[in-house]
Amino acid sequence: MKAIMISGRTLAQGAACESKMSPEFFRATSVCSVSEEDYESMGLSNGKNVLISNDFGRATLTANKDPGLPEGLVFIPMGPWANALIGPETGGCGTPHFKGVEVNIEATDALVLEIRELFRDMGRAKA
Repeated sequence: MKAIMISGRTLAQGAACESKMSPEFFRATSVCSVSEEDYESMGLSNGKNVLISNDFGRATLTANKDPGLPEGLVFIPMGPWANALIGPETGGCGTPHFKGVEVNIEATDALVLEIRELFRDMGRAKA
């Protein structure tokens, strides 16, 4: 399913950002929120993961249902998993676009990767 991703700060992400390799930071940033309608249409259940991908990258995250989000919108806390989906374009201001990023989202049985695993193959030429 196609969606628009936005990223932003959360209390949990901010509280854990001083120790970015900690389990607290992992739990705070390796999640995404999807609308109640999208959560149900993808057949998600508590603790189910989703694969979010686009032309810039891909990330597996744990999905949470958020009845406050409109359909077609995905929220990911700022961190490595959101950054994996952000392109290099800055619009001349030096800051990448953290909001309005087009993504594909689908249910998956894949595990959420730890930070080191997430970035292991980034930057390498694709065969």
